[in-house]
Amino acid sequence: MEEKLRQQPSNSIKVVLFGPESTGKTTLSKELAQHYNTLWVPEYMREYLQEKWDASKQVCTYDDLLPIAIGQMKLENELAKTSNKILFCDTNLLELKVYSEVYYEGVVPEIINKISLENVYDLYLLTYIDTPWIPDDLRDKPQEREEMFMRFQESLEQYNLPYITLKGDKKSRLKKAITSIDLLIKKKSEYKR
Repeated sequence: MEEKLRQQPSNSIKVVLFGPESTGKTTLSKELAQHYNTLWVPEYMREYLQEKWDASKQVCTYDDLLPIAIGQMKLENELAKTSNKILFCDTNLLELKVYSEVYYEGVVPEIINKISLENVYDLYLLTYIDTPWIPDDLRDKPQEREEMFMRFQESLEQYNLPYITLKGDKKSRLKKAITSIDLLIKKKSEYKR
């Protein structure tokens, strides 16, 4: 089971869009992938839970977490094989861990808890809540946006992970992200020399 949740070896720089729901992660993932002429990994949880909702009007349960985690890592590992030196991930297992802690009173499946801290990413782009809330079938915490943002930020700080916070309009966020990623690419290429 652990192997299904682990990252496969890859030469790609991996950047995660990270933060609460309805903060522009998917939009920014697509824009960054287009800018760098590479691929982005969609959020498998959204697809999985939307199909579940459409079929039965049921929401996420604790038992859904492991299949979601496996699906997310399968997508990431497949796309990492063909990405163009950089891969943008519209979530990762650490995000699933944060949601599990919030929705299931601090309980996280042990394997997700373990592997979410072992998989490695070069940069997290933490998306702030200054974007408009866009309701849909799955989003359910419009009144708790600040609290949710703090939970995501605290997880990055707790595990000493490299991140920048993106605020402002789409153009400002994209510009700041590109500046940070370009610097990361430069550092990585200098390190390889």
